[in-house]
Amino acid sequence: MAGNEFLVEALLASPEPAIRWKVRSGVLGETGQTALREEIRDSAVVRRLLAPFDRAERPGAYAKWQGAHWALAALADLGYPPGDEALHPMREQVLGVWLHEAYQQDVEVATKAAAYRRAGVPVMRGRHRAHASQQGNALWFLHTLGLADDRCDDLVELLLRWRWPDGGWNCDRDPAADTSSFCETLLPMRGLWAYGTAQARRVAREAAEVFLTRRLAFRASTGALIRAEFTKLHYPLYWHYDLLGGLRAMTELDLLGDPRCADALDLLESMRLPDGWPAHARYYRTSAEIALHHDCADWGGTSTRRANPWVTADALTVLRAAGRLDL
Repeated sequence: MAGNEFLVEALLASPEPAIRWKVRSGVLGETGQTALREEIRDSAVVRRLLAPFDRAERPGAYAKWQGAHWALAALADLGYPPGDEALHPMREQVLGVWLHEAYQQDVEVATKAAAYRRAGVPVMRGRHRAHASQQGNALWFLHTLGLADDRCDDLVELLLRWRWPDGGWNCDRDPAADTSSFCETLLPMRGLWAYGTAQARRVAREAAEVFLTRRLAFRASTGALIRAEFTKLHYPLYWHYDLLGGLRAMTELDLLGDPRCADALDLLESMRLPDGWPAHARYYRTSAEIALHHDCADWGGTSTRRANPWVTADALTVLRAAGRLDL
């Protein structure tokens, strides 16, 4: 792929240290980067992400997208240095929500309406209808940020209990739903891989089959595209899914060599613009005001003609790991 050196040099000249870290660690394979990660700690984007937690009224743990859950997920993706005790109050808020006793209660129900009448996790036709992406994401970012403790074992136990027969997870409260969801499976899979035990990684690899049997974006039955949104690139993904998010996860699990990733990799390569990869769509509005789907950080917006540096850094990382990037 021509022009890779130009893209890398442009990203390494970015004023945003997290973009430089993504390139140095993911594309160039440079480990450590302690000084750069300290620069990330003090960067403007991190200050914006953490600003709501200096207020008298803090957002709820899962407030989209400014709550502690989302801020910690963003910090983990940005390369924020691990082990920062200043983040412990945010960790406590998150774990207090996702380990609430209600998640230990299975509620057998027969209809979608009945699933909303009682506290607990609905179980229909033997399948837990849990929003497992919540516990899965927390497991991932707590380990990535060096904030994990013994309570992460409890997150794992929940994820293992809620698994569907095909290896993934789904929150769909339609009793007829019988296949795991991409959106609910991606983050638990990444979280279990980060957790790192032999059992957790085996389960994560089994969950990867949910994506691989569908070539990361296509129906197993017909080969048709599952959703048009899966072929649009975004940053951040939050709890959603697109093919770049799927490929990033396959990178973590060392599965990019699986031939079932080839179509998604081809499609990603085809989306390149002269200056990199775009963000085709977004799930946020940049604003310091605490409101639904507001994000304190500016992630570069969207365009069909102009590259987004966050998306470009992640796309280069995937293609480098897949052996499709010559530098």
